[in-house]
Parts: sequence; structure tokens; C-alpha cells
Amino acid sequence: MRKDKEKVLDEVWDDARIEGFLALRPGDGSDVDHHVLLCAYRGMREEDFARFLPLFVAAGRNLNAVGREGKTLLEEVSEHRYGEPYARLLREHGAG
Repeated sequence: MRKDKEKVLDEVWDDARIEGFLALRPGDGSDVDHHVLLCAYRGMREEDFARFLPLFVAAGRNLNAVGREGKTLLEEVSEHRYGEPYARLLREHGAG
């Protein structure tokens, strides 16, 4: 690790940071809702993702949006070794 880069553990995510994910846009023309969900999944801890999903749903966004590989985020995370908590959260909020 470089001296000017300090590792951050247990960083607190405030509501504004979590809500900011709703404004993300893909640069490659892929589905916006899938892109936002994928970025949230990749960037957030489970507890932050749990806070994000109600905001996503309340904004009228699509939990079943399909990515470039033809899969929903639920299908993708269900294949990941540590994805089950995220898959459970997605199902609890209506993904399927």
C-alpha cells in the first residue's frame, strides 16, 4: 500500500452517499437500473445495500433490470460465493 493511501475500515456511509448511487449512469449504454444495482452491490456493505434498496424501489426503479449478460442482479449475485445475503435482500424487496 502506498504511503499516501490509507486503508479505511468500517467507513460510515451517510444517507446522501447511499442516495447518490441513484444518480449513477452507465457509460456503455447498458440498462441504467441494472448498472445502479450492480454498482451498489459492488460498492456497498450488506447493511448499506439494505438501506439503499428501499430508496431504489421508492424511486420506481426496476429490481429485475437485465444487464449486458442477460441476467438480473439477483441471478448474478446468486452465483457468487458471498452473494446470498444480497440475494435475500433483493428478494425481500421484490426482485424475482
